[in-house]
Amino acid sequence: MHETTQIVRRKSRPIRVGRVTVGGDAPISVQSMTNTETTDVQATVAQIGRLVAAGADIVRVSVPTMEAAMAFAEIRKQVEVPLVTDIHFDYKIALQVAEFGADCLRINPGNIGREDRVKQVVETARDKGISIRVGVNAGSLEKELQKKYGEPTADALVESALRHIEILERLNFRDYKISVKASGVNMAVEAYRKLAALTEQPLHLGITEAGALRGGTVKSAIGLGMLLADGIGDTLRVSLAADPVEEVKVGFEILKSLKLRSRGVNLIACPSCSRQNFDVIGTASALEARLEDIQESIDVAVIGCVVNGPGEAKEVQVGLAGGSPNLLYIDGRPSGKVANEDLVDTLERMVRERLKARAAGGGAPVIPIKVVS
Repeated sequence: MHETTQIVRRKSRPIRVGRVTVGGDAPISVQSMTNTETTDVQATVAQIGRLVAAGADIVRVSVPTMEAAMAFAEIRKQVEVPLVTDIHFDYKIALQVAEFGADCLRINPGNIGREDRVKQVVETARDKGISIRVGVNAGSLEKELQKKYGEPTADALVESALRHIEILERLNFRDYKISVKASGVNMAVEAYRKLAALTEQPLHLGITEAGALRGGTVKSAIGLGMLLADGIGDTLRVSLAADPVEEVKVGFEILKSLKLRSRGVNLIACPSCSRQNFDVIGTASALEARLEDIQESIDVAVIGCVVNGPGEAKEVQVGLAGGSPNLLYIDGRPSGKVANEDLVDTLERMVRERLKARAAGGGAPVIPIKVVS
């Protein structure tokens, strides 16, 4: 698919979260967070494995207690993905997980007490090459800001972030990223836009507590999409009251829709109508499920009739246009006829063969294959 409009990303200072670069020219990374009990090492490691399999670049783990910190040490030994530790108030926990191999500390400097404690955390992070995430949330603003603004606002979020940033800057620590999350889309977008104009540090995007799978996906797609289209954002997490694996899937779909990341199958499918010559919804759903394991980028079109079918099918690597008969296209060229009962099997096989040919020949076109129906 050819699109002329290209998003120009905001220039930000790159930092490292383990092996992943956040900011600068690095790809926008996708994060998620475990929802297991961190002290249940086996369950947490298993969930991290599922998140990595779904494509997560970075995983965050909550460490609310020293017991959880000890469990984190065992988790760290068993996984390779960069890990962010989520810590509130207790600077000793931050110092402990830094020793155990955390790649980033999600901790607000202004919330962990005296400046000597903050300095200990910052110096440890500096010595070990660990970055920090300043994470401001509309639901946990400082009391004085709540009093000043009367309620959470975009300006309150930005002021809170700047307070925390000032502490790090005063300690000459620059390896940090910032988030200003709210559950309201408009408030979050306004806050991020204002903050983006005030700092060159990388920004972690999110609509916090967005909701369940459907509603949360819509809120996140709208809010993050508005910001990403403005060129704002260096890493993101889609916050859903759902399996965290869904957060990763939705995150990549948002980035794919804006041509900011290419991972897996970009499935183009019509909503179907009475013109359809096969069950478009069933075919698209079955195909999407079968191809979830694919990490390489490939465009696939499943269109139910001859009105838009040939045009869409000619623009992708594997396309299907409904008709009498249904026509399969490979790299924009007609390749054969496919019976309704063979659609999913044939399309899956063609996608996998197209990727295999690309890997073997550096992306050379596949020779059209006659499909016998």
